[in-house]
Amino acid sequence: MFTPGLLDDADSTHAEAAREMVVTGDYVTLHVNGVRYLEKAPLAYWLVAFTYKILGVNEFSTRLPMVLSVMLLGVLAFCWGQRAFGERTGIYAALLVYTCAGVYLFTRVLIPEVLLSLLIAAAMYFFLTALEPQAAAWRWYAAYAMMALGVLTKGLIALAFPCGAAFFFLVVTGEWRRWREFRLVSGLALFLAVAAPWHVLAGLRNPGTAEHHGFFWFYFVNEHFLRFLGKRYPRDYNKLPPMLYWSLHLVWLFPWSLYLPAAVRTAVETWRGLRAGSEADYRSAPRQSDFASRTRLLCWIWAGWVLIFFAISTNQEYYTFPAYLPLLLLLADGIAQCERMECAEGVRAGWLKTSAGLLAVIGIVASAMLAVGLWQSRTRPFEPDIGGLLSQQDTNAYTLSTSHMLDLSYASFAALRLPAALAAVVLLVAPLASFILRLWRRHYAATWALAAGLAVFLVAAHIALGRFGPYLSSKDLAREIAARARPEDQVMIYGDQAFGSSLLFYLRRPIDLVEGRTTSMWFGSTFADAPKIYLSDADLQRDWAGSGRVFLFVPPHQKTRVDGLLAAKFTVAEVSGKYVYSNRP
Repeated sequence: MFTPGLLDDADSTHAEAAREMVVTGDYVTLHVNGVRYLEKAPLAYWLVAFTYKILGVNEFSTRLPMVLSVMLLGVLAFCWGQRAFGERTGIYAALLVYTCAGVYLFTRVLIPEVLLSLLIAAAMYFFLTALEPQAAAWRWYAAYAMMALGVLTKGLIALAFPCGAAFFFLVVTGEWRRWREFRLVSGLALFLAVAAPWHVLAGLRNPGTAEHHGFFWFYFVNEHFLRFLGKRYPRDYNKLPPMLYWSLHLVWLFPWSLYLPAAVRTAVETWRGLRAGSEADYRSAPRQSDFASRTRLLCWIWAGWVLIFFAISTNQEYYTFPAYLPLLLLLADGIAQCERMECAEGVRAGWLKTSAGLLAVIGIVASAMLAVGLWQSRTRPFEPDIGGLLSQQDTNAYTLSTSHMLDLSYASFAALRLPAALAAVVLLVAPLASFILRLWRRHYAATWALAAGLAVFLVAAHIALGRFGPYLSSKDLAREIAARARPEDQVMIYGDQAFGSSLLFYLRRPIDLVEGRTTSMWFGSTFADAPKIYLSDADLQRDWAGSGRVFLFVPPHQKTRVDGLLAAKFTVAEVSGKYVYSNRP
């Protein structure tokens, strides 16, 4: 929660939006660099702003709401898994949430996906429990409230996902006939009471004109429907082919995704059990089945709906985060069910042992690759600035959140010896120990051994992330500027603000953008009252030759262009290929 510094792009941009909320007192219209930032719903920013008011503006406060969201997602997984499948499955479900790769990867940056996933999952849990006999009416209202908070977190998908999953579930089970019990009118009233006020206020405070689109067009049409169709302006998102996009979840849910055969086997056994009765019993079985069967059905429908939705839409890797909890619940259920069956039947070879064996092989190979990298880099000196060791690409082309993995080079092992060595040991020992324990039919210990090893692996991953801090964040450069800049001096970023957005958070002053009226800074710049921070190359050259002092941040891929524009310049600082120039010594 304390390290590393806030990263450039989304991480510090979203933190700055929350900080400017506190500074301006405007909790309706988000601002970044003084410019209206209308792309996002406000709840995540409200939570961060609240922690700033209580704990001050720092990295810990920025990450606290997200950390609590991860913790609560695991608690919900435990409660749901325990209620549906028993205590062991509940424990496994929480372990899977806390140790799978995707949950770690996509909570290193301040994005609202984990909060959205928590609220959608809570809505689905309250929906399913509300269908139970003699369930209290408040569960329906809790589901509507969770959906409303989800809409305030990420927009209309927080309505589309739970409503779509619930619709298909009700159709399959035939429980749509109970629609009078769903508190539709009063539930809708509660939903609107929670979700509507901010949208109405944002529309009133950011109206459109004859020459200018307002909030409603930009937020609902451009950011929702046109984004879904891949026609959003400005375009800054990719779309992966469906099969590749789906198959990547083997990575995001790794290593537990390799236990998918156990989840499928449990689903098949459940289906066969339902079909074992008469045809009449079969038709009514979904309505009469226990909470476990209903949970399995809902989770398959829920996860499938999210995966299909984003296979059609434009997508980022983390967009399907709301599908993680149902998939992890199914995996936890599959592991626990197969453990019981294999122990009861004395099975010597089964899906659990096969999956554990495959994991052991992957762990051995990955450990060997890390060992080779460490051995080959043994004579290289330690370099504290890992950015100088990376094979840097054109970061202007990075639109996927994990694109920076392309920068990893062979030489970078010299700066990653400790985390790489720790990861190599864990990848060798933990999967292999888990496999041996499964051979001995000590399945509970085997699952815990793998989870414990992954916890240590995540420690290694965090150490490595800290080593990448200077490369991914401009905090060090902000410190160099702050030590020299006076209030009347100009600070500029060349190109898109995203490449140096952490300067905003750490300097806490307006920054001019040279040729930077792009991506998230575009729409706010079209308002008549937008600050005059957008400069051209000619403006830069004029100010550079003026009497005032100018500090210019230059990302690596823009250095050649800037060097051609500015003949006389002084280097203030350089970190990981990022430069700060000044027109004065």
